[in-house]
Amino acid sequence: MPLSVVYAGTPRFAVPALEALRHSPHRLLAVLTQPDRPAGRGQAVQMSAVKATATALGLTVLQPPTLKERAAVDAIAAFRPDVIVVIAYGLILPPAVLALPRLGCLNVHASLLPRWRGAAPVQRALLAGDAATGVAVMRMEAGLDTGPVYASERVSIGARETADELAERLAARGARLLLATLDELEAGSAVAAPQSAEGITYAQKLRKGEAPLDWRKSAAELDRQVRAFIPWPVATAAWRGAALRIHAAEPVGGEGLAPGTIEAIHAGGIEVATGAGALKLTRLQAPGRGVVSAGEFANAAGRDGFNAGARFDGAA
Repeated sequence: MPLSVVYAGTPRFAVPALEALRHSPHRLLAVLTQPDRPAGRGQAVQMSAVKATATALGLTVLQPPTLKERAAVDAIAAFRPDVIVVIAYGLILPPAVLALPRLGCLNVHASLLPRWRGAAPVQRALLAGDAATGVAVMRMEAGLDTGPVYASERVSIGARETADELAERLAARGARLLLATLDELEAGSAVAAPQSAEGITYAQKLRKGEAPLDWRKSAAELDRQVRAFIPWPVATAAWRGAALRIHAAEPVGGEGLAPGTIEAIHAGGIEVATGAGALKLTRLQAPGRGVVSAGEFANAAGRDGFNAGARFDGAA
């Protein structure tokens, strides 16, 4: 018999699995997502990507600000789910909620556990220079991403892939893996294996304070930072007191100048010396402006001294 499922998720990463589940034989009873919040430059109140999708699909949506209150637990319990599926929900499930479903709570996590447990596994894998990552379906328990794993799939990381692009691929893989796991749970054939006690790493939540580029690092490291911070917080470089947002860059051979020095400006980009090699900036954004190519930016900023030989603010 198809399983009865309550789904919990919030960002775009959680949408593919929600859509796949909605069109599967399993019964989707309700969707939990975080409350609507102000977002964007205008701080207009916006619904989450999961709520927008769930509403369009005609699903029941619940948005409790916390799951610690008895009323929220009772509201979920009223659905009598066989399984609760959690993907990037953003709220911790207390023991009272974890104990509700007959077959437990499942989490689709964007890493090959136990590597990169925690809030930002995609970005931390990119920052670390991992050649591959993956997605895992885990049975949830009280610890942080410590539960046994039903299924996992390894995914190679593209040489020029951003966090946004990688997350999109992992979300699609995770949706397929989730449905396969639910089918096995329904059939009574699902087996969850304990995670290894070795190779545990933690993916700390991203902070806006991590955005500034440190030109003393290698071009390869800075390139990974730029790609890992798309779409948020976006890497920055200080110029004349302004934080320029770097939306695209790539490592190239350098001339060995002091880190932070502009080595060359041409139609293909702005080459900046680093601790090892140079980083070619190709798409930038000045405060209050739109994203432009490096050539367009250099043409506008040249009159302010943005020329070869100049150095970014704070360069050691």
